[in-house]
Amino acid sequence: MATPRPTEITLHQQSRRLDIAFDDGQRFELPCEYLRVFSPSAEVRGHGPGQEVLQTGQRNVEISAIEPVGVYAVKLVFSDGHDTGLYSWDYLYDLGARQVSNWKSYLARLDQAGASRDVASPSPPKGKGGCSA
Repeated sequence: MATPRPTEITLHQQSRRLDIAFDDGQRFELPCEYLRVFSPSAEVRGHGPGQEVLQTGQRNVEISAIEPVGVYAVKLVFSDGHDTGLYSWDYLYDLGARQVSNWKSYLARLDQAGASRDVASPSPPKGKGGCSA
């Protein structure tokens, strides 16, 4: 079976979502955060099974640019500077088809790690404490 190819890709900046329609009739609405935490880059996926790096603090990440790569993929540039993953049509289709199960798994891993989708707030600077005149 031939790989479905996108017929339309629309970035919605305000809702931080990438909508993709494929030539087999499937349409997916993929949040920027989802695309970022499931980046196909080695930085996120590691170099083999079990080497994945849990992505945290990505709730408000945005896609700042979409760059075509040949006729088979796009490179997404994210607002946090991440830009090393090539999102092939196969991979985008798979992300869309498995979005519910992937997201549940991601949230479970975050919970297990005691991590958050939110960016950690810096701790207030430690002073000498107490009141001084």
